[in-house]
Amino acid sequence: MIPSILAVVIPVVLAIVVVSLYNRLVRGRNTVDNAWAQIDVQLKRRYDLIPNLVETVKGYASHERQTLEAVVAARSQAINAQGPADRAAAENMLSGALKSLFAVAESYPDLKASQNFAELQEELAATENRIAYSRQYYNDAVLTYNNAIQTVPANIVAGMTGFSPREYFQAPGEERGPVQVRF
Repeated sequence: MIPSILAVVIPVVLAIVVVSLYNRLVRGRNTVDNAWAQIDVQLKRRYDLIPNLVETVKGYASHERQTLEAVVAARSQAINAQGPADRAAAENMLSGALKSLFAVAESYPDLKASQNFAELQEELAATENRIAYSRQYYNDAVLTYNNAIQTVPANIVAGMTGFSPREYFQAPGEERGPVQVRF
């Protein structure tokens, strides 16, 4: 009698464990996907602000065409980037182009005093902070997910059901080194 009960109970318990682990992995994968979508939301917000900023600067600094074109080109490249590594590189290029744009704005007191420019600059700064938070949240979600699919016993279920590790959103190598300050 006991062997027949065990023959039923053990497979049922194993099935419950496997289903539970699978569901936990699905929740983790969905959290990572949601975190990536949140980065996209913030990046879209930034992409939407940039044309307005460029147009505002154009009105004051029409001969700064090269800087304005660099911002537009970097925005386009960032929009078309695929995956965390490409997206990180494109976003860093866009950030550099925006820094150049703000450096140009320093040369134009009327532009700096413009209410529209000030509001756009403030919006962009707030968006940059949201992007940084979204990237951090995404990387935390990836860490949790990757840990889940690589630890026992979930790694067995993950391997059988096709769960694979996700990429972190990382800064390029040159941005990890020490900051050079020159006077």
